[in-house]
Amino acid sequence: MTRSQPRRARGTVGHANSALNLRLVLALFGLVVMAVFAVLAFAADVAWLGVVCALLAVVAVVDLVVIQRRRAARRREEPGVRHSLFE
Repeated sequence: MTRSQPRRARGTVGHANSALNLRLVLALFGLVVMAVFAVLAFAADVAWLGVVCALLAVVAVVDLVVIQRRRAARRREEPGVRHSLFE
């Protein structure tokens, strides 16, 4: 079993479970958007919406950490291999 895929996942190193680079881009987008929305919500005195957006930004940060760990494991397993956005 490879370490870059979650346990009991159907994907392998040759056929990835998910497109990690695409997930990275989407998580970064979500982090930026939710952080901006949280700031705007707090500036507009809508605290509950700001808290929700801040929590979603934290979820995006956790997702970024998970994605980076899986990318690092994939890089260790396949040294020198470059992956496109959709691999």
